[in-house]
Amino acid sequence: MTDLHTKGASNKAKGQVEEWVGKLRGNRHQEAKGKAAQVQGSIQQGLGDVQDAVRRP
Repeated sequence: MTDLHTKGASNKAKGQVEEWVGKLRGNRHQEAKGKAAQVQGSIQQGLGDVQDAVRRP
């Protein structure tokens, strides 16, 4: 497990909260930012998977 896995999971969680708060407030901009953070987190986790695969002998 790499640092990217941790950062990705953190970004996904923050994004989910931000999206939820945006929906609660009716703030579409905040919802979109939350969704973007979730996508960024998914990409980071994917890159972490690639790093793990490359490092394995």
